[in-house]
Amino acid sequence: MGKELGVRISEQLKARGMQQKELAERIGLTEATLSRYISGDRDPKPEVIANMATALHTTSDYLLGIEHDDFDYPRIRRMIARNASAMSDQDKKDLINALFGGE
Repeated sequence: MGKELGVRISEQLKARGMQQKELAERIGLTEATLSRYISGDRDPKPEVIANMATALHTTSDYLLGIEHDDFDYPRIRRMIARNASAMSDQDKKDLINALFGGE
């Protein structure tokens, strides 16, 4: 896995305005452990990758470099379904606006 995973985690953290400490707390890791995953010093277990993906509103495949940013309707649908319960009302409104161009 190595550096590719770390780069993708860092990109997702930045895109969401989230700090490593916040992600670590959300998924039940220490910040030091998460830092080792990001630096490529350690490889996380599959369930940790899945938890990171959920917390970052992305997929494990994306974090692992298996899938890319290209639009993929089934992937987007799975991601929304998996994260809907954690979305705030504002997140849902923003998503609807992004999908349908509303105000």
